Amino acid sequence: MNPLIPAYGTASLADLSSSLLAAVGMDGDNPLDLAPAGRVLLFLVDGMGAELLRAHPGVAPFLSAMPGGVLTAGFPATTVTSLASLGTGLPPGGHGMLGYQLAVPGTGHLLNCLRWTTPGPLVEPGEWQPTPTVYERAAAAGIPVSYVGPAKFETTGFNRAVYRGVRFVGADEVDDRIAGVRHALAEPRAHVSVYYGDLDSTGHVTGWGSPAWLDQLALVDRMAERLAETLPPGSAMYVTADHGMINVTDRVDVDALPALREGLALLGGESRARHLYTVPGASAAVLDTWRDVLAGRAWVVSRKEAVESGWFGPSVRREWLPRIGDVLAVPYTDCAIVASVAEPHEAGFLGCHGSLTPAEQYVPLLETSTR
Repeated sequence: MNPLIPAYGTASLADLSSSLLAAVGMDGDNPLDLAPAGRVLLFLVDGMGAELLRAHPGVAPFLSAMPGGVLTAGFPATTVTSLASLGTGLPPGGHGMLGYQLAVPGTGHLLNCLRWTTPGPLVEPGEWQPTPTVYERAAAAGIPVSYVGPAKFETTGFNRAVYRGVRFVGADEVDDRIAGVRHALAEPRAHVSVYYGDLDSTGHVTGWGSPAWLDQLALVDRMAERLAETLPPGSAMYVTADHGMINVTDRVDVDALPALREGLALLGGESRARHLYTVPGASAAVLDTWRDVLAGRAWVVSRKEAVESGWFGPSVRREWLPRIGDVLAVPYTDCAIVASVAEPHEAGFLGCHGSLTPAEQYVPLLETSTR
């Protein structure tokens, strides 16, 4: 099985942001060829992969009836990387948010990029991700940009890295988010994003397709229908996701296999997209050992191979190369690479994502409008 290399530049999440801004009249590229609109609303559903949605049309009739296609998320297929691609309009190699947990070069520590925590020195979001966001560029062009989502996200380091420039509207309940969207869409040329995350968190715990997950999908479907009803005349709503998901049937526990810990300085990434940071001189041995243990279950490649194969985009900025593991281990079967001691909570996840498989990479891009 070959990796599904994301369609950077033509049909990836990184291409969606510039296309949305072009739709409301901002100068720039429109790689997805979105039609002009007086206002645009982006409904981002965490974890709603295209294949997952396609499997349950009866649970999500409104979404299933919407016209559209698919995009690729980017690598890794995870919230940190995908939202940074949406927030900058760049592939991962251009914005540097290259995974869930990344080494902070020169410190010997990992940064959890979603929670923005590290046992080492504090990491300044604007230094870790210095590229101007699409929201900053839009605001400078006179386009009102708003983000509607849980209030607890507003001041996080992650938001300061990828959502700089938005007017944040804290809204915890579905009704409050719909009200926040309605208010934000009142402005001409508005660009509004609204986020829903409980589908993904439920999938992690109970697996995608479980009764609890299907209940969440039904809620998302109703929310999408209600959001469509808020659109002023001449507006468009797009629905997408940051990644898909697979259900794990096989676990490789790094903390139970001493051979997999040998030569490792840090174990980064997450269970479907591992960054392996090696002690000096050990990268070749780590590569060989992990290839042997994970044969038939994962792609195990060097940093150089991953970069040159375009996993992170056409290129990676030189100063960000040390953020990538010396070796990467990326399962393509229903396997998760867990660490039961170091990451006990995540080790129990049933639903996981991050890899270069269709179930994790393909996300929907659905459209409805009042044009």
